[in-house]
Amino acid sequence: MAVTTLKRKLRRKRQAQNARVLKIKQLNAKPVIKNVDVAAIKKEFSDK
Repeated sequence: MAVTTLKRKLRRKRQAQNARVLKIKQLNAKPVIKNVDVAAIKKEFSDK
């Protein structure tokens, strides 16, 4: 008995898997926390 591979279905399945993994990675990603000097920013606005 011959086995046929459903290439289109397999490709769609892999796309869904990869999309799911990407979505999970994006949800778990944390932005880079930068040290912000608030006083310097306020001074910059007052100078203008």
